[in-house]
Amino acid sequence: MTGTEHFDQAAPTWDLTERRVQLAHAVASAVASRVLLTKQLKVLDYGCGTGLVTLQLGPQVGSITGADTSPGMLETLAGKANAMGISVCLFPLDAVGNGDLGGPYDLVVSSMTLHHVPDVPALFVRLMQHLKSGGWVALADLDEEDGSFHGDMAGVHHQGFHRNRVREWLEDAGFGRIQIETATVTRKEEKDYSVFLATGQKD
Repeated sequence: MTGTEHFDQAAPTWDLTERRVQLAHAVASAVASRVLLTKQLKVLDYGCGTGLVTLQLGPQVGSITGADTSPGMLETLAGKANAMGISVCLFPLDAVGNGDLGGPYDLVVSSMTLHHVPDVPALFVRLMQHLKSGGWVALADLDEEDGSFHGDMAGVHHQGFHRNRVREWLEDAGFGRIQIETATVTRKEEKDYSVFLATGQKD
């Protein structure tokens, strides 16, 4: 089973895992604490999944777009957004995350997606290209872990990240004002996993 197929199958029941909901809320709160959210902002959620972060941020910004490789996840997000009366533009991506992203944006957020991306430095360059001058990225993912977080490694390319490496990749992509801090700690099967939030600005 490919990573996309896994997420398509999981989409209808994804939000039933309370840990995922709590993690998304914590990430959305961390983003709001680092970036001033206003009704003037145009925002992209890269790897939006079922929209747990997207729909937290949506009411606080001017417009929000979700992009994901899983049609099932996007379908679930569309249904939730419609029920909540929140307008979300959706972009389907191919299996490795390529495709139209729209924009340019004032802010690109991503939560727990980077470890599914084969070439993270190339993604950072791409996100830079879709930002307005002065725009921000706010990217949350796992700190380095021993591989125990994922029982099924389908579509998983990284066992978390060393923060210094993430900083280097952001710098190489041209971002400034980089900060990396702990967004939250998520607990899975009696083990704690630290999740960082990396922010940077397009100068």
